[in-house]
Amino acid sequence: MSGDVLIRLARPDEFEAIDTLIRAAYTHDYGEKGHATDAMQFASTRAQNYDVWVAEDATGALVGSVTTRRIGVPPLHEDVRADELDLRLLGVAPEARRRGIAAALMQHVINNARGLGWHGVFLKTGPGMTGAHGLYEHLGFIRVPERDGLWIGGRKVLDLFTYVYPLVDAAGSQRLAS
Repeated sequence: MSGDVLIRLARPDEFEAIDTLIRAAYTHDYGEKGHATDAMQFASTRAQNYDVWVAEDATGALVGSVTTRRIGVPPLHEDVRADELDLRLLGVAPEARRRGIAAALMQHVINNARGLGWHGVFLKTGPGMTGAHGLYEHLGFIRVPERDGLWIGGRKVLDLFTYVYPLVDAAGSQRLAS
């Protein structure tokens, strides 16, 4: 339990609700983008190879979600390093905003990565997602502009910002928990 939410792995019967939650979160902040054509936009697809986490509030409602890579599966981003845990699709239901849910999900990701022996947590975010940038920086993520962009097949196809939360320092020592 983190704050007033329980963070746990999603159940298959929740995948459709997670898709609705993520769509609502991104539409709320960035407008309607049309129907998803990328299969990774669907929790049922992501859950085949990745961990789909949910935040559940005290009433049992799903109020947030994030997806992380499992050890031994392909990364979620082409340019992530082998020792970094990467994530995608962090979202909080619009009606549950300003309750620390995104921070709780991200702290869970950081703690889980540390426990699994990853050396860092890696993510991409849109240049206009300034609220998300503030959250990441508040949590201790470092902006890494030299790794910006969405890369597919070795080609940059979209402008995205890169943030990394280092779990070890330059000497290879474990970074203390936040």
